[in-house]
Amino acid sequence: MSERIKHGLTRREALLAAGTIAAGAALAAVSAGVQAAPPATAPAGGRKGGTVPLSWKEAYFTNCPMVSANNIDQELGWCKTDFKAKGIDYSYFRSRRETDFYPHYIHNQENLIRFGGLYPPIHVNADLRRTRLLGCTWVYEGGCMAVRVDDPIHRMTDLKGKRIALSKSLNTIKCDWWRIQEHMGIANMLMLNGMTMKDVQIVEFPYPDDWYDDPRMLEPMINPTDLWATRDHKRDLAFRPMEAALLTGKVDAIYTQSKVFQHLQEDTGKIRMIEDLTRYPDYRLQVANTPAVITCTDVMANEHPDLVVTYMKSMIKVGRWANQFPEAAAHLLDRQTFYRDAEDTYQGIKDVDMVPNLSLQNLECVETGKEFMLKHGYIKNDFDVRAWAAPEFLEQAAKDLIEEQWKKRSAEKLPEVTELQVESRRIG
Repeated sequence: MSERIKHGLTRREALLAAGTIAAGAALAAVSAGVQAAPPATAPAGGRKGGTVPLSWKEAYFTNCPMVSANNIDQELGWCKTDFKAKGIDYSYFRSRRETDFYPHYIHNQENLIRFGGLYPPIHVNADLRRTRLLGCTWVYEGGCMAVRVDDPIHRMTDLKGKRIALSKSLNTIKCDWWRIQEHMGIANMLMLNGMTMKDVQIVEFPYPDDWYDDPRMLEPMINPTDLWATRDHKRDLAFRPMEAALLTGKVDAIYTQSKVFQHLQEDTGKIRMIEDLTRYPDYRLQVANTPAVITCTDVMANEHPDLVVTYMKSMIKVGRWANQFPEAAAHLLDRQTFYRDAEDTYQGIKDVDMVPNLSLQNLECVETGKEFMLKHGYIKNDFDVRAWAAPEFLEQAAKDLIEEQWKKRSAEKLPEVTELQVESRRIG
């Protein structure tokens, strides 16, 4: 048997992301390189993306627990107000019992707008169905390499021949975004230190990733915060699954996200970081399921562009508010993200432009993520990122906001018209 042995996690240790019920199992020997999990014919769970009946009098949103204007708006409610003014009911996609979690990953709901991590939308547009890229928000969370505090490992080069963890979802409905993030971050950190995957032992930890079908998780949720309110998510190891493998000695190092999970793990006094991708000037090295991107289906974009523009107007307004009041925004984001607390959240977002955009830098980051997924088999088909981008909706939203603000400010300067003035003929 090869010296590179895959170790499994116990059921408790393998809990992963947002309530995952995961059971680790020992696997066969792993090759020197890393390949994407091979496609299978059956999903891990029994359901296959149930949704509500389509009605264009309804619009739904979904997001990831990360930094974005939508995550702030779910607390403010501005987007809901803007849609209500147009006679449209705007709700969280899991507020309806008929809809399970899969639309968040495979976008099989026409009247859904998604604002979240980068890899699932790339997978959708490449292999499942055509969508439109509406905007991006860049955050500085590239990733760290974590080791035990008492290990004599101080540099990446000390990891030669050592064991690094890599998770592996067995759910074949959705893309394995967590693994892609780990894989990309580990590869970048090794490359920066003159190493490749062949210089270390990659230890895979498979898990069913079937929490989407848990009846308890299918109870309606009015707001995404409902999901996090049911558990102490900042301290629940379900959201830091490889940490247990590191502390119990199954591996020597794990990938973790910079600033967010990093600070929570450092606070334990048991873990320290030996590499941090956010310290490098090359922003492409920091692509870690980022930037957060906004996508909608091509059907919504083509047949109901007014819904898309309404959403983008709200995101611009919320983004501008967050840029003006970052400390207040940090308190709202602290309820759902993985920063240590509100102050830590503020430190993480104070340099983030919360107004979504389609800058050339953001598109280059999207391209970087797509190329990695294509190269390593996480997607089957290629596509043109710039053709995917649809700036016309963001442009129209910005234009409408300027016109609305001009009308409002102009009206404020006009004198009130009296009843006498309305009935009398003006002279002069």
